Amino acid sequence: MNEINKYQDLRTELAGESDEEYREFAMKGIFSERPFIGVRIPKIREIVGRVPKDKISEFIKIEPIAIEEVLARGMLICRLNYNEMLEQFDSQISYIDNWCTCDIFCSGVSKLIKKHREEFLDSKIDKLIESKAEFSVRAGLVLLKVGYVDSDYLNVIFDRVERLASRKEYYVRMAIAWLLAECFIKFPAATTGYLVASSLPKWTFNKTISKVCDSYRVEPEEKEMLKKMRKTAVSEADNKETLV
Repeated sequence: MNEINKYQDLRTELAGESDEEYREFAMKGIFSERPFIGVRIPKIREIVGRVPKDKISEFIKIEPIAIEEVLARGMLICRLNYNEMLEQFDSQISYIDNWCTCDIFCSGVSKLIKKHREEFLDSKIDKLIESKAEFSVRAGLVLLKVGYVDSDYLNVIFDRVERLASRKEYYVRMAIAWLLAECFIKFPAATTGYLVASSLPKWTFNKTISKVCDSYRVEPEEKEMLKKMRKTAVSEADNKETLV
């Protein structure tokens, strides 16, 4: 495969991989004001992998237009070393306006922060958690899920989730449920204790239980126990979900 040395060539490659059927399918679940070309994630990764490393800093200076360009920019940043990634992290967060660009970037970042978790928590994740922007908060929660669900940080996660218990944005609440489900899978007793004591609203509490019950990594008897904990009388507003 030929190297991609110019940003316009990156755009041309992405356009050439457009799949209209996939585009129509993906647009039903990825909501953004950006145009969507319709390129599958593995193909974007393959294209990004052909950008020479010494061209990355040049490429990420270009303003992304399509969703696939935002995804590609995040993938390029995740090819940098930890300190270089830190320099570009906030700029990438500013381009994120949907769950897809959020979650894929956070997954890539998780591989770079393994030796820097405490520093990254303090310098980046906590600032995201405190943000008023829906997808900044989601990014903080997803980063906790992909990089911090272990015994060293379990109570940190419960503390950060509790701080966000009153947030009403759909993608924040879904990220909380997703994060807590992962905590339950690995630490069922501690997570159950948190759920019982938490101030989570009914919708988020019940969605967490649903996420756990969807997992094949949870025993049937644990699922039955959780189902009995479900809160009732969820408000009409809480029941209004959008597609993810």
